[in-house]
Amino acid sequence: MSDLQHQFGSDLSVGPTGDLATVNGSTLGQQRVLRRLLTNSGDYIWQLGYGAGLAQFVGQPADATRIRAVIRSQIFKEAAVARTPEPMVDVVSDGIGTVSVQVSYIDAETDATQVLGFTIGDGT
Repeated sequence: MSDLQHQFGSDLSVGPTGDLATVNGSTLGQQRVLRRLLTNSGDYIWQLGYGAGLAQFVGQPADATRIRAVIRSQIFKEAAVARTPEPMVDVVSDGIGTVSVQVSYIDAETDATQVLGFTIGDGT
Protein backbone atom coordinates (compact mmCIF):
# COMPACT_ATOMS: atom_id res chain seq x y z
CA MET A 1 0.00 0.00 0.00
CA SER A 2 1.28 3.47 -0.87
CA ASP A 3 0.87 6.75 0.96
CA LEU A 4 1.98 10.32 0.31
CA GLN A 5 5.68 11.02 0.79
CA HIS A 6 5.76 13.31 3.81
CA GLN A 7 8.60 13.58 6.29
CA PHE A 8 7.38 14.97 9.63
CA GLY A 9 7.95 18.73 9.78
CA SER A 10 8.44 19.09 6.02
CA ASP A 11 6.26 19.80 3.02
CA LEU A 12 4.75 17.19 0.74
CA SER A 13 7.13 16.04 -2.00
CA VAL A 14 6.68 16.28 -5.75
CA GLY A 15 7.04 13.06 -7.72
CA PRO A 16 8.93 12.57 -10.99
CA THR A 17 5.81 13.25 -13.07
CA GLY A 18 4.97 16.50 -11.26
CA ASP A 19 2.24 15.17 -9.01
CA LEU A 20 2.51 14.34 -5.32
CA ALA A 21 5.17 11.75 -4.54
CA THR A 22 4.13 8.48 -2.93
CA VAL A 23 6.05 6.09 -0.74
CA ASN A 24 5.66 2.49 0.40
CA GLY A 25 7.60 -0.27 2.13
CA SER A 26 10.20 0.51 4.78
CA THR A 27 10.22 4.24 4.09
CA LEU A 28 6.47 4.41 4.70
CA GLY A 29 6.98 2.54 7.98
CA GLN A 30 9.69 5.00 9.05
CA GLN A 31 7.42 7.96 8.26
CA ARG A 32 4.60 6.45 10.31
CA VAL A 33 6.81 5.66 13.32
CA LEU A 34 8.30 9.17 13.31
CA ARG A 35 4.87 10.80 12.91
CA ARG A 36 3.47 8.78 15.84
CA LEU A 37 6.37 9.66 18.13
CA LEU A 38 6.32 13.39 17.35
CA THR A 39 2.54 13.94 17.24
CA ASN A 40 0.96 15.16 20.47
CA SER A 41 -1.84 13.01 21.81
CA GLY A 42 -5.10 14.81 21.10
CA ASP A 43 -3.78 16.74 18.09
CA TYR A 44 -4.92 14.21 15.47
CA ILE A 45 -8.64 14.97 15.42
CA TRP A 46 -9.67 11.67 13.82
CA GLN A 47 -7.97 9.60 16.52
CA LEU A 48 -7.48 11.60 19.72
CA GLY A 49 -5.38 8.94 21.47
CA TYR A 50 -2.83 8.82 18.63
CA GLY A 51 0.70 10.05 19.32
CA ALA A 52 3.50 9.87 21.85
CA GLY A 53 3.83 13.63 22.21
CA LEU A 54 7.59 13.78 22.65
CA ALA A 55 7.38 17.57 22.36
CA GLN A 56 6.00 17.58 25.93
CA PHE A 57 9.59 17.11 27.11
CA VAL A 58 10.82 20.39 25.59
CA GLY A 59 11.72 22.87 28.34
CA GLN A 60 11.85 20.21 31.05
CA PRO A 61 14.87 18.51 32.60
CA ALA A 62 15.88 15.59 30.38
CA ASP A 63 14.52 12.32 31.72
CA ALA A 64 15.94 9.66 29.41
CA THR A 65 14.15 6.83 31.20
CA ARG A 66 10.75 8.49 30.82
CA ILE A 67 11.34 9.44 27.17
CA ARG A 68 12.44 5.87 26.40
CA ALA A 69 9.31 4.52 28.13
CA VAL A 70 7.01 6.80 26.13
CA ILE A 71 8.64 5.69 22.88
CA ARG A 72 8.37 2.02 23.82
CA SER A 73 4.70 2.44 24.78
CA GLN A 74 3.88 3.78 21.30
CA ILE A 75 6.24 2.10 18.84
CA PHE A 76 4.50 -1.27 18.80
CA LYS A 77 1.29 0.42 17.72
CA GLU A 78 2.82 0.67 14.24
CA ALA A 79 2.47 -2.45 12.10
CA ALA A 80 5.86 -1.76 10.49
CA VAL A 81 7.69 -2.56 13.74
CA ALA A 82 8.49 -6.23 14.36
CA ARG A 83 7.81 -7.47 17.88
CA THR A 84 11.06 -9.41 18.10
CA PRO A 85 13.77 -8.50 18.54
CA GLU A 86 12.57 -5.56 20.55
CA PRO A 87 13.46 -2.08 19.27
CA MET A 88 16.50 -0.38 20.75
CA VAL A 89 15.95 3.18 21.96
CA ASP A 90 18.92 5.41 22.77
CA VAL A 91 18.23 8.76 24.45
CA VAL A 92 21.05 11.24 25.10
CA SER A 93 20.84 14.77 26.53
CA ASP A 94 23.43 17.39 25.59
CA GLY A 95 22.85 19.11 28.94
CA ILE A 96 21.70 22.40 27.38
CA GLY A 97 18.16 21.56 26.33
CA THR A 98 18.40 19.21 23.38
CA VAL A 99 17.74 15.50 23.60
CA SER A 100 18.90 13.23 20.78
CA VAL A 101 16.93 10.07 20.16
CA GLN A 102 17.90 7.09 18.05
CA VAL A 103 15.43 4.26 17.50
CA SER A 104 16.50 1.03 15.84
CA TYR A 105 13.90 -1.59 14.96
CA ILE A 106 13.33 -4.47 12.58
CA ASP A 107 10.87 -3.81 9.75
CA ALA A 108 8.05 -6.36 10.11
CA GLU A 109 7.67 -6.76 6.34
CA THR A 110 11.29 -6.90 5.15
CA ASP A 111 13.20 -8.01 8.29
CA ALA A 112 15.64 -5.17 7.57
CA THR A 113 16.99 -3.00 10.36
CA GLN A 114 15.56 0.53 10.33
CA VAL A 115 17.22 3.40 12.19
CA LEU A 116 15.51 6.70 12.96
CA GLY A 117 17.34 9.59 14.55
CA PHE A 118 15.85 12.92 15.65
CA THR A 119 16.18 15.59 18.31
CA ILE A 120 13.67 17.16 20.64
CA GLY A 121 14.26 20.53 22.23
CA ASP A 122 15.85 23.72 21.01
CA GLY A 123 19.31 23.75 22.56
CA THR A 124 18.67 26.95 24.47
